[in-house]
Amino acid sequence: MLNILAISGSLRAASTNSALVAALARNAPPACRITVYDRLGRLPIFNPDDEGERTPHEASALIDAVTSADGIIVSCPEYAHGVPGGLKNALDWLVSRDAAVGKPAMPVHASPRSLYARAALAEIMRTMSFALYDGGLEIALLGKKAVEVEGILAEEANVLAMRNALAAFADFIRTR
Repeated sequence: MLNILAISGSLRAASTNSALVAALARNAPPACRITVYDRLGRLPIFNPDDEGERTPHEASALIDAVTSADGIIVSCPEYAHGVPGGLKNALDWLVSRDAAVGKPAMPVHASPRSLYARAALAEIMRTMSFALYDGGLEIALLGKKAVEVEGILAEEANVLAMRNALAAFADFIRTR
């Protein structure tokens, strides 16, 4: 059984990125368990002085979750042509740890327009030594209301796309 941690980089209650990772969790292949990390907004701001014995509980929990996961899925919105501060903060808590080193990671996208954030996130994750899976997934949800988002995510073609992306990512994890 592969354990995959899915992180939405958005804190919005009606986030399309969070809806996408939740849909991925619902459509996980039988040999995969996807856990959605939903505590991004509770992480304290990263401070290198608070590492080691002083690492806050919430940060330790994130580090442990990433460390124990076989792979990571990240769905990232774009704010002002960049990665949202909350997601960058979470990644900063992992920088001086081994949790990210060689960890398979798959970016997924809820917007076809998030090109700057995609590039920035890939650069950050490569610098941290994540093993980035090139396949990824994009389902255009930008600007849709919650009921529309759920309908789009339930469409047969999108369910198949999610299942195929997850199966390919699982194969990528197994071959690492």
